[in-house]
Amino acid sequence: MGELILAARDLVKEYGGGLGRTPVLAVRGVSLALEQGRTLGVVGESGCGKSTLARLLVGLESPTSGTIEIAGAPVDARSMRERRALARQVQLVFQDPHSSLDPRLTVTRALQEVLGVHELADRKARPARVHELLQMVALPSRFASRYPHELSGGQAQRVAIARALAVEPRILVLDEPTSALDVSVRAEVMNLLVGLQDALGLTYVFISHDLGMVRHISDEIKVLYLGRVVEEGPYEAVLDDPLHPYTRALAAAIPIPDPLPDEARRATGPGPTPPVVDETGAGCAYTPRCPLAEELCGRVNPSLTAVSGEHRVACHVAARGSVRATAAAP
Repeated sequence: MGELILAARDLVKEYGGGLGRTPVLAVRGVSLALEQGRTLGVVGESGCGKSTLARLLVGLESPTSGTIEIAGAPVDARSMRERRALARQVQLVFQDPHSSLDPRLTVTRALQEVLGVHELADRKARPARVHELLQMVALPSRFASRYPHELSGGQAQRVAIARALAVEPRILVLDEPTSALDVSVRAEVMNLLVGLQDALGLTYVFISHDLGMVRHISDEIKVLYLGRVVEEGPYEAVLDDPLHPYTRALAAAIPIPDPLPDEARRATGPGPTPPVVDETGAGCAYTPRCPLAEELCGRVNPSLTAVSGEHRVACHVAARGSVRATAAAP
């Protein structure tokens, strides 16, 4: 067992409410425990609470309830000093790099601004540190004088990663870091992230709707649906042997080169569709979309149940082994 670097317990984030409006629960009782140097993949379709979870983990928003700890220390970033201390530990890399970079600042000024705010280098040492950061993300020094609009999507994302690394964090929360990039560039950025993790001992929370990308980098997986974890475990268990009907639908939506197996695989279950809002809180939120739903599913919300080792699923049918039996039937 390595050092436990990031832990969250029963995180809940509620928005709105009051004046007769129904509050929206974006995150519902999410817990996680992540060791130093490992990667947690968080997957789910749009609106499942992934980005809200990311903002909670880096302190951009406070949870309605629940706790977050980094290296055993509680996170309660209220004052500016506490927020800066938290930023030294954990950094967020956003989905769209151009929207996260100040269009008025060159790459050099953007990186030097971070170094100055956190008092990480004096003025004379900052140019050398900027050069080092650009080298770390495989950008030639000629990019130092460019503005964000002069960068491609992949180049801008590399600058955003360099900016996150400038404060020497232990944890990076990566919120869909490749979804805004061309397909040809995604693999380059993914390989860069893998190399940085190996070189610096970084811990990642990798958030995505793309199971193929998650498989490439993750040690363990959490599948979110409407703010709840519906399946979790080692990546090979969750992605190679998905048990929850929602995880199976996500896996079936991944394109593969051979069209015949792909067509047969898609026939095993429905692909993802826009989420149905769970307004009552009673029963399993996936029931309206689930091909395996039973009467019990509409009444009782299933808890995460261990089915094999660390592989856990929140599904009444899967917990008793019926999903495997259904998948194996001719």
